[in-house]
Amino acid sequence: MPHQIARTKLTSARRVVVKIGSRVLVQRNGRPDTRRMAELVDGIAAMRREGREIVVVSSGAIACGLQALGMTRKPQDLPTLQMAAAVGQSRLMAAYDRLFTKKKCRIGQVLLTHDDLEHRRRHLNARHTILKLLEHGVIPIVNENDVVSVDEIKFGDNDTLASRTAMLVEAGLLVLLTTVNAFHTLDAKGRKRKVDFLPAVTADTLSHARGKGSDFSTGGMASKLTSAAEAARMGTAVVIANGRQNGILRKIVAGAHVGTLIATAEAAAGAVLNRRRRWVAFFHHAKGHLTVDDGARDALLRRGKSLLPVGIRGVEGEFTPGDLVDIHDLKGDLLARGLTEYSSVEIRLLKGLQTREIRAKLGTGTPDELIHRDNLVMMDSSENGPPPEPRS
Repeated sequence: MPHQIARTKLTSARRVVVKIGSRVLVQRNGRPDTRRMAELVDGIAAMRREGREIVVVSSGAIACGLQALGMTRKPQDLPTLQMAAAVGQSRLMAAYDRLFTKKKCRIGQVLLTHDDLEHRRRHLNARHTILKLLEHGVIPIVNENDVVSVDEIKFGDNDTLASRTAMLVEAGLLVLLTTVNAFHTLDAKGRKRKVDFLPAVTADTLSHARGKGSDFSTGGMASKLTSAAEAARMGTAVVIANGRQNGILRKIVAGAHVGTLIATAEAAAGAVLNRRRRWVAFFHHAKGHLTVDDGARDALLRRGKSLLPVGIRGVEGEFTPGDLVDIHDLKGDLLARGLTEYSSVEIRLLKGLQTREIRAKLGTGTPDELIHRDNLVMMDSSENGPPPEPRS
């Protein structure tokens, strides 16, 4: 059975990213659950003794800070959230350091923002640092740098960060720990049905997602499924499981049928992306979007061409050369993402023009393409080549 084969492959995953959500780490009264932390640290240390490389993506800094400051509910204003993050991050790391030291494991703190992963040089520096920590047997503890990361506190979540981290280090397995046993759907009679295995995350799958963020977290099941789909497309198997279940990490890497497994085979079909194109596809916020006609759509999807001005029908947003933009067809479907050679102002002037008309307007020496194929990533995974081999 493909499902059983996929579960068995988890036993050989050598590099594992474990995301621990706030609701796993924090009790209902807002206090950190040190017993739960200790149990999870025990499982991580056990995987480390088996020779696996482990990266932990941990929420909880804001919750720890609120508890230390005597606040019982999550504030809504940004300065107070950032203050809580500043107070709580050191306490969170101190707790991890104390627990991992008992297991003879060393840890290192890695604080990231989306800007760090979007900027190419900082992206590579973050990757090299984490890999160097792993090389020296250190367990990186990754968290968003909430003190300076404005958008992340308001809109982001650590499910996304965990998925990006798994891509960054090319992990074989991503474990998203939450407080439910698995992803569930509803049958025809309205009864909950546990989903043990998802060959792919579809729009229908997301329509069944249940659960939103709590006072101390920002993610929900839909966020986990979306993040899982991205990681799975890049060849990383994903398990969503209950972080409050004793021994959960050992069970997952032993191939036990716990949680929901999102496999790589279907979700990743045709999606071999080198590191740079992965960076283009998943580590940028789009600054705008372009709408293309059917001819340009066919040139991109079927013939592997660059995007030319003649096929542009609409421009939205304000951006400059080098920014990332999304490319949509006339139906509004996302086709691709790419780094533009021209600004939004220039593209509005050039849209619909033939190459010879552009040269007459701008002169020779200017790029013929709005987005060169080398800086273009098709978001329909079937257009990016053969399926990747699952990573170890």
